[in-house]
Amino acid sequence: MYLGRIVSAGMNKEGNPFIAYRVSSRSFPNRMAKSFKDKAAIIPKEGYETDIFENAYIAYNCVKIIDNIAIVSNGSHTDVIADKISVGMNIKDALTISLMAMDYEKDDYNTPRIAAVIKPKTNEEEYEGYIGIVTHEKILVEKISKNKAFFISTYECQSPKEVDFIASDSESSAKFILDEGEFENFTNPVASVGSVFDGKWKIKSINL
Repeated sequence: MYLGRIVSAGMNKEGNPFIAYRVSSRSFPNRMAKSFKDKAAIIPKEGYETDIFENAYIAYNCVKIIDNIAIVSNGSHTDVIADKISVGMNIKDALTISLMAMDYEKDDYNTPRIAAVIKPKTNEEEYEGYIGIVTHEKILVEKISKNKAFFISTYECQSPKEVDFIASDSESSAKFILDEGEFENFTNPVASVGSVFDGKWKIKSINL
């Protein structure tokens, strides 16, 4: 089954907060994930840089960390959500308002925008997480309950679906969403990014 882009977030089976992202693509498979200290990006592979002139939506930051809060998405709304959180907006409103403002992608497929935000427990605040989507027909933002994990995708699974996310660290979370567990059934994987919070977010990426 082809799901397109996939976002997963929540708590893994060990009770640690995580975020994960997978690019699956039929039209633009020549892309890669590149991870940095506080963000990760999806970019064209060397030799395919001109693909962005065919579709401006294929390159973007897919993960950003702001004040220990992790944002993961399938487009430029990653930055919009992060900007709103950076000026003090709560994570539910930052996610909801950004999806509403950016709307679905105006490409040939009306590609939905999907995203999740995870705020780990600190001395001052409790764990909190939300996952959402905006399509040409709806907008949906749902809370991620403690000790639960969900995924959502641009196609087929356009409502959050609970998943057993069996990955204990950042690298294994990137591998898990790429081709393990339930995600093994989904076709056309290209690249993935994962991060598990263990006092801080460490971002890892995998490219096929």
